[in-house]
Amino acid sequence: MTVRGVDVASYQATDYSTRGLDFAFIKITEGTTYTNPKWVAERKTARDAGLVTGFYHFIRPGNVTKQADYFLSKITLRTGDILALDWEDPAVSCAQKDAWIRYVQKKAPSHRVILYCNYDFWTNRETTSFAGDGLWIAHYNGKPGNPGIKASWRFHQYTSTPIDTNIGNFADKAALRTWAETSSSGTGPTPKPRPSKPAYVPPAFPARLAPGKSTPSAKPLQKALRAARFLNIEEADLSATYGPRTQAGVRRFFDAYPQFRAKGKPHDAAIGPHGWAFLFTLAYGRK
Repeated sequence: MTVRGVDVASYQATDYSTRGLDFAFIKITEGTTYTNPKWVAERKTARDAGLVTGFYHFIRPGNVTKQADYFLSKITLRTGDILALDWEDPAVSCAQKDAWIRYVQKKAPSHRVILYCNYDFWTNRETTSFAGDGLWIAHYNGKPGNPGIKASWRFHQYTSTPIDTNIGNFADKAALRTWAETSSSGTGPTPKPRPSKPAYVPPAFPARLAPGKSTPSAKPLQKALRAARFLNIEEADLSATYGPRTQAGVRRFFDAYPQFRAKGKPHDAAIGPHGWAFLFTLAYGRK
């Protein structure tokens, strides 16, 4: 096994070293109120380095469905993103852990959903042996790649010095990426590959008109946001107006690519011509 990676949270720097790494897991949320303020920058570091990227939620006692929705609401997923549940709170039952994983598998069926826990939780608290699409086990036993458990595993966190470091149970990075890009074992179809050619030629950027004049159709923007996975089919306004759902999709675009937001502009005009062109490149692969 030669696949190495790290996991980071708000305690780590956003420009953590990616030298020699193949993957990174990033904490996004905890419970229903906390969001890691560094996660977007930490994600950028991972993606800029070409790492297979995963995101995790630290589960707390309470409504697991609300926690899962809170977690998923923060991120626009890309093909190959791995989702993980961090199970460390002893007040969270095994049944709650299972319920969170199964719910996320149904909500994001095109993504792998795995369980993170330490050796003690797995050997002394776990009763169902359910880890979704794979077990990410933490055991600082001085044996990277040999966590000392009988169950099959996908990732082994073997040290926290100087940063949480992991071994992936894959032949190489290509094998890890292939696994990550395969549909979850939960319900839902395997995602179809995105077409290499655009479905249509994008129109010119629909700049916001002056008050009292007609507003250009928002449908091209909605279609582009949907194709780039910043909106899903149910969310799209599917109208000629810039409604709140379309604006939410634009906000997600800005969360991922803040460099394109024009400060002080309304959502429908804030993307600007350069952001508009970049969005269509994401959506349809046009250069």
